[in-house]
Amino acid sequence: MTAATSPATGPATGPATGRLAGRLALVTGASRGLGAAAALAYAREGAHCILVARTVGGLEEVDDRIKAVGGTATLVPLDVTDGPGIDRLGAALYERYGRLDVLLANAAILGTLSPLGHIEPKTFEQVMAVNLTANWRLIRSLDPLLRRSEAGRAIFVTSGISQQPVAYWGAYASSKAALDMLVGIYAAEVAHTNLRVNLFNPGPMRTNMRREAFPGEEPTQQTPPEAHAEPLIQLALPSCTMHGQWVAGDALLDREPPGSLLSSRA
Repeated sequence: MTAATSPATGPATGPATGRLAGRLALVTGASRGLGAAAALAYAREGAHCILVARTVGGLEEVDDRIKAVGGTATLVPLDVTDGPGIDRLGAALYERYGRLDVLLANAAILGTLSPLGHIEPKTFEQVMAVNLTANWRLIRSLDPLLRRSEAGRAIFVTSGISQQPVAYWGAYASSKAALDMLVGIYAAEVAHTNLRVNLFNPGPMRTNMRREAFPGEEPTQQTPPEAHAEPLIQLALPSCTMHGQWVAGDALLDREPPGSLLSSRA
């Protein structure tokens, strides 16, 4: 890990004020899109962010933006499909911080949009590895740290495509449907702890994945990732009581007042 401060100076901390002041938040897929937007929002609210992504350059760009608002971050260049690497990350976080307050599991890939019979096995397996198995490895490695927090919060980013069969979306939709079940089971298993676990569906966003899936679409017509900062902050708050819910982020954007943004699917 690389950090905003040397390990010799003790754990890095975010701004002393803010709704997430003093909290440690780990974000996967943090180098761009929703992950980058959430990390910046968390840092602005006082959290120290642990940024996980494959690309060092992207992580450094997000770190620069966090520093510009007075926040701090630890950069972790890591492919989430590296299971042993995820285990080492959990061990390093335990040694350095002893806990984790917030997990935003955001990393995902689209794969190929094509008939099921035409998807290459390697592509299907990679989509499952990133969108499903990596999240199980995160749970396996980080659950003990989240339980050590006085108010652990785990948020997993899903998709509306997980709720209904759509032709040609076989790999991605299947991975997200499986993620929904995985997270639901995790929520049931920790129901009697201080940990709160939820799924978050942002809906259509102005991201590289959206552009890949719908190349003819006008990007400016889609919601920017930054628009989802507030509900993601609220799901990370110690005061959040929602648990085991599927939160529809795109339904929240026009809702007022800000203090009551969160709603869930029955």
